[in-house]
Amino acid sequence: MTVRIVTDSSCDLPQQLADQLGITIVPLSVRFGDTEYIDRTTITASEFWEKCAASPVLPETAAPPPGAFEQAYKNLAAAGATSIVVLSLSSDLSATMQSAELAAKGVAGQIDVRVIDSRTASMGLGLLVLDCAEKAKAGAGVEEIVALAGQLIPRTHVYAALDTLDNLKKGGRIGGAKAMLATALSIKPLIAIKDGAVEEAGKQRTRTKALSFLADIVKKYDGQIERMSVLHAQCSDIDAFVASVKSVYSGEVVISDIGAVIGTHAGEGTIGVAFRTKS
Repeated sequence: MTVRIVTDSSCDLPQQLADQLGITIVPLSVRFGDTEYIDRTTITASEFWEKCAASPVLPETAAPPPGAFEQAYKNLAAAGATSIVVLSLSSDLSATMQSAELAAKGVAGQIDVRVIDSRTASMGLGLLVLDCAEKAKAGAGVEEIVALAGQLIPRTHVYAALDTLDNLKKGGRIGGAKAMLATALSIKPLIAIKDGAVEEAGKQRTRTKALSFLADIVKKYDGQIERMSVLHAQCSDIDAFVASVKSVYSGEVVISDIGAVIGTHAGEGTIGVAFRTKS
């Protein structure tokens, strides 16, 4: 029995890790005005940020069509997969999971596909995918991998410090006056993904304090964390932040670039932590 893992490009998983473990990443799309790009395929993370800086309007993201997932399933089946486990961006944040499920119905009878709502995003999803892919590579069966995902999802945490409210302002999620006031006061909002949705986790007056807040969250879980990633959007201070995290967490830290899907909403300068706690 060969189980293969599929996810979507909101996972922000470094491509090298995906390639090593045979993970298939189905891309979402991002649109600037009338021009649409396929994440990771026709636009890279760095190109996305260059376009963001030059664009007066917020880009828009769209879930992959069911056909993209269906083709991925068929390709894996042709390559010898007997079962597929799909770990999807939280269904509260996107229609991506719905596309994955529709595609699974389209290949029913050809290959066993299990679609799982990760209830998270970015490297929260990425870490789940890594664990399941490692389990699959070790020869685990589909039921075992589905059970593993179910155990890991409630133990997965994502926190981030946003550097700017520009994206929220451009997207109409915050008024111009409020954004201007927050910028004048140097307010840095902090967010968390809780049970599949984005929630406010606090706010700090400076970037330094916001990043210290994130490091303190990691410290609060001292001894409980068993896997961790730091994610960032074009941040020149990422090395210093990683060093602060490593001062309180001695394990491996996967460094990830925030891509077009998450970056559209978080904005340039965002730094976040994703980690899984022990059971």
